[in-house]
Amino acid sequence: MSIRWTYAFVDRPTAQFERACAFWTAVMDTGLSELRGERGEFVTLLPDGADACVKAQGVAVGNGGAHLDFAVEDVPGFVQGALRTGAEAVAEHEGWAVLRSPAGQLFCAVPWHGESARPPVVRGSRLDQVCLDVPPSAYDAEVAFWSTLLPDWDSLPGSLPEFHVVKPPPGLPVRILLQRLGEERSASAHVDLACADIEATRAEHERLGAVPVSHGRHWTVMRDPAGGTYCLTGRDPETGSLPRSAVD
Repeated sequence: MSIRWTYAFVDRPTAQFERACAFWTAVMDTGLSELRGERGEFVTLLPDGADACVKAQGVAVGNGGAHLDFAVEDVPGFVQGALRTGAEAVAEHEGWAVLRSPAGQLFCAVPWHGESARPPVVRGSRLDQVCLDVPPSAYDAEVAFWSTLLPDWDSLPGSLPEFHVVKPPPGLPVRILLQRLGEERSASAHVDLACADIEATRAEHERLGAVPVSHGRHWTVMRDPAGGTYCLTGRDPETGSLPRSAVD
């Protein structure tokens, strides 16, 4: 069940996939791998001198969002453990599998290929978190699921009552934030960036075609040029932690 590497997937509608890839490669200062999949729907964002931890997918149905890939040495063993924990099997492919959490959030188990070098902070920010947006009726069970599925990770209350953090061991590049929604609707997910200076990062992202949507206590919700939402958060891009002033 040990997780050796984590990937954040940025999922966007197929019609907007090219625009999404152009934006996120510019934001993260990466190149693109060759397209993969039966419909050319998968691509990896390739950093210079480090291992990738962000990928993108073009989805034929829906507005997209985000999901996690867990890279493990034993994919069948991880899948069986996830099923015992309460996950549902969605699809099995050659060497990898798609699962669904109790609240309905998709995630994948994929083979570990030796990834270990985390990409650096880029212009004061780093994409380091997938936020799971969970309806109130499913929130407690979803927190329990992820905490049990990832026993080597730290499961901690967040800065506000509606947040819960599941933080990986040092070296893994993507962590999980669970957010309890204020209304009953389907679970979804988005990516978060940790920013040394939210306003400076916001201005850079606007220059690249994103637009602000709303502002929170220590975050700004943005919409990228492909129509997907994501958040800029006031966390330390090196550690992922909020400054003490934001927690108190």
